[in-house]
Amino acid sequence: MPITKQFLKSKPECKVTFTVLDTEANSIAVAGDFNDWEKAELKKLKNGSFKGAMNIPVDSTYEFKYSVDGEWVNEPEADGFKWNEFAGAENSVLSL
Repeated sequence: MPITKQFLKSKPECKVTFTVLDTEANSIAVAGDFNDWEKAELKKLKNGSFKGAMNIPVDSTYEFKYSVDGEWVNEPEADGFKWNEFAGAENSVLSL
């Protein structure tokens, strides 16, 4: 489940592309600090993976998770993991 980062020269943002390979899933969304934990649906591709991109402000770290068919899942290749008291679980960390 790779994450790619493309830092934009024109503004202090990074285009982050989230890709999740899960051929069994019906829907996958990403939610985190960067979008006020509002689920952003990823698009299902022909190869069975899900993909979506968004511009996120740089010089910060963000907690996030994927919602795979309603179940919260971490990104195994995240920049790190952080315990979240509210969730009672670890969240993935994105560093920009």
